[in-house]
Amino acid sequence: MKIFITGVDSGIGKALVEEALKRGYEVYTFGLSLPKDLKGVQFVQCNLLELERIASKLRTLMKDVKELNLIILNAGVLGSLGSIKETPIYKIKETMDINVWSNKVIMDTFLELGVKMGQVIGMSTGAVSCGKGWNVYAISKSALNCLLKLYAGEVKETHFLSLSPGFIITPMLEEIMYQSEEVLPAVEKIKKSKKRTPEEVASLILDLVPKFRSVESGSFVDIEDLLG
Repeated sequence: MKIFITGVDSGIGKALVEEALKRGYEVYTFGLSLPKDLKGVQFVQCNLLELERIASKLRTLMKDVKELNLIILNAGVLGSLGSIKETPIYKIKETMDINVWSNKVIMDTFLELGVKMGQVIGMSTGAVSCGKGWNVYAISKSALNCLLKLYAGEVKETHFLSLSPGFIITPMLEEIMYQSEEVLPAVEKIKKSKKRTPEEVASLILDLVPKFRSVESGSFVDIEDLLG
C-alpha cells in the first residue's frame, strides 16, 4: 500500500502518517516540515504557497513511483474568520492557494507523470454550508469539493472523494472555539459537539477506505454518515 499525504507537520496529517506506518504502508509526503519522530517516510520540503515550485518538488519525490493506492490532500489553513467584506483579497488569495490551487498542481503533476492513482481524498469540512463567519475557509473548501468533482468527471480510473472528518482536537479547532458567537455563531454548537483526537480520526479514515469506494466518485461525504 503506497500512500501520499500532504500537511503532516501536526494534527490529523501527522496522525495519518503514524497510523499508515503502523499498518506497514509506504508513505510519501511533502510540506513545510517533517516531524523528527516520523521515521521511514519519503519526504521533500515544499512550501505550498509557492505554486510554481510544487511540480518540480513532486517530480523529485515521485521519481521512482508509478502507482499510489491512496492520496490524502490534507494540507490546509483556516484563514480569516468573521466578516467577508472586511477580509482583504491578499488573505483570501493565500488561503485559496493552499486549500485549493496547490491541490490542482499536485493532481496535474501526478497525471503528467503518469502515476496511477487509486483513490484521492480531499479533506473538507461541514463549514461548506457557508454559515456566517466561516469566511474564506468555507469558500476554499467549497472550491476544493468542486475541484475534486471536476477531476472525478475527467479521470474515471481514479476514485475521488471530499471528506468532512468531523471535529478534531487540533490547534485549528481551538482557534475556532476561541471565537465569539458574534464572529462565528456556530461556535457554541461546536463546543457541545462530539470531538475526536487526530489519532482516532486517522484510524477511522484508513479503516473506511474500502467503504469510501461505495460512494459515487466526486462526492462530498461527512464521516459521521459513513459511520451510520
